[in-house]
Amino acid sequence: MPDLNRRSFLKNSLMSSIVAIGGISWPSWMPRVVFGPPDRSPHGDTLVAIFLRGAHDGLNIVVPYAEGEYHAKRSRIGLDEPNKGTAKSVVDLDGQFGLNPVLRPLKDIWDEGDLAVVHAVGSPDPTHSHFDAMDYMERGTPGEKQLQTGWLARHLASLASENRSPFRAVGMGSVVQAALRGPVPALALESIASFHLDPNRRASDITRFQQTIASLYQGTGFVEVQGTATFEALDLIKKIEAGGVYAPANGAQYPNTPFGNQLKTIAQLIKADVGLEVACVDKGGWDTHAGEGDVTPAGNNLPALLNDLQAGLHAFYTDLQDRMDNIIVVTMSEFGRRLADNASSGTDHGHGNVMFLMGGGVVGSKVHGVWPGLAPNQLYGPGDLAITTDFRDVLGEILLKRVGNPHLDQVFPHYTDYHYRGVVTPRRTRTASLTDLLAAAR
Repeated sequence: MPDLNRRSFLKNSLMSSIVAIGGISWPSWMPRVVFGPPDRSPHGDTLVAIFLRGAHDGLNIVVPYAEGEYHAKRSRIGLDEPNKGTAKSVVDLDGQFGLNPVLRPLKDIWDEGDLAVVHAVGSPDPTHSHFDAMDYMERGTPGEKQLQTGWLARHLASLASENRSPFRAVGMGSVVQAALRGPVPALALESIASFHLDPNRRASDITRFQQTIASLYQGTGFVEVQGTATFEALDLIKKIEAGGVYAPANGAQYPNTPFGNQLKTIAQLIKADVGLEVACVDKGGWDTHAGEGDVTPAGNNLPALLNDLQAGLHAFYTDLQDRMDNIIVVTMSEFGRRLADNASSGTDHGHGNVMFLMGGGVVGSKVHGVWPGLAPNQLYGPGDLAITTDFRDVLGEILLKRVGNPHLDQVFPHYTDYHYRGVVTPRRTRTASLTDLLAAAR
């Protein structure tokens, strides 16, 4: 697509520039320098974590179409192989896996090398309870609830950061996600337009109200910090809005849905350079016990959920393509679905699942992980996809290599047996200035 080809052009232009520079006859003592885009985050990539609540069906999202057991066990809802050429034919990825046809637009990002999948991934805890499973995942401590903080909150707390922006951590919605709950203030934001005191009140009334509330906050410790951050956020919002109505770049069109609007708000915050390090987005409705067999989006069925997901991700990528080298997006869901479909043409609670990763630092165009197979002796428990990659392996690798946090022992306490799958590339260390290099050479 033209919008995505522009990113390829930018990449190729950068490589051409590097080749041209390399062709110059440098003195033998002169260091070779690669000039990269400026870092906009204090530590590393801006992390956008998307929680797909309800346990989405990874086996009908990234389909193992080469497995005979998949077709045998999903006679009601199974999707077709790519060469069938039907409306239900998957979009081939690598000769073994294919995207649900509703996700076809994401194949463009896959082909760009900025989208990847991790399959047979999830939490090792065996629970089939939505509440417990998502709670464990947001705490980052499968099977235990002793810690009252979330993994993203511990990530932020473990970094020695000078970032005092009220937008350092944002949870999209009316309530901050559990993953962000902890000692570092996080802002709950439904949209930029709604983050205001009553605009119908006189300016003098609003000022007097702010002064009164601020005086109540003084000397109250944590509450004072939170209150001050809220007023700072209000001031920053005014500055962002002073730029006029937000116009996504590169012809990006966000779906007019809560999910699409929340991603658009995150894009706006990133472009405003307000110090955003972590953003959380929720998209619910994935508990598909019935009606999975269609590929036509309608109501709140699986195709409709997938259509909203792909449209939002595609727009976000297109809008921010010039910044995607400094952004990492990851999706996760509490557990997967059973291999065999049920009598209602749906699927029941399972175990293993899929995660999507998107960004310039992703090792893309690849399905990562160890595929366990779908034969009866390869399944987990009552007929679930087995887990061969702990979700903390994926998140830990992202934090370590892309976000710049080496303190995984504080983010995921008591977890040490990491098995990184090579899902992201190490973030490039900033080079010294040319003046510094020349001085060092002398």
